[in-house]
Amino acid sequence: MASRTWTFSGRILGVGTTSGVRLVVGQWDDSPLGAFADVMVERADGHRILLAPSAEVRDFVAATYAFDELRVEPVQVSRADAAVMEVRTPSLELTAQLGSRTAIGWLLRAVPSRLAVSPALATVTDPVARVLLRGVRTRGSAGQGRREYYGATDVRAVTAVTARLDGADLGTLAPVDPPARFGFSSTPRRPGLTEVVTTVVSRR
Repeated sequence: MASRTWTFSGRILGVGTTSGVRLVVGQWDDSPLGAFADVMVERADGHRILLAPSAEVRDFVAATYAFDELRVEPVQVSRADAAVMEVRTPSLELTAQLGSRTAIGWLLRAVPSRLAVSPALATVTDPVARVLLRGVRTRGSAGQGRREYYGATDVRAVTAVTARLDGADLGTLAPVDPPARFGFSSTPRRPGLTEVVTTVVSRR
């Protein structure tokens, strides 16, 4: 049976807020859909929202993850300097202060990059991730008969965040707890920015 593979290279910002809202920002430098950014939002009441920059991105992401609401709107991510990441959409304003590389980040940097991003390593590390990082998995179902693999190469801590969603202040930084429920895996409980390669494989 023929297979098809999609590879997305970039970074994922995962943060929680004291309002109970958890946010996952994907900034993809290289992908089959071009360079883009998208945002997954889970409110305190469990309502899950996708902010996607185009119908094409919306359709692919919505086929891979679960949402209650889909919004197509411009998503801009900027790094004024190495310590600040800003996300702007008509619905969301988010500024994250970035700290130093975490202990896990240092461990990941010691792994050769080609090995770190391979689906084979994601398969091996998945049982370890489940034990060490609540809610985190490195492989699982991506819907429609597809499998998804996460290969991380670095992690930086997030030390502070300010955010407004639909005009409402979301409060200050908090753990990503409970884990976000968009797919088989959440971001780590500790807020962070993870350099990652995501591979989606279809066997259909």
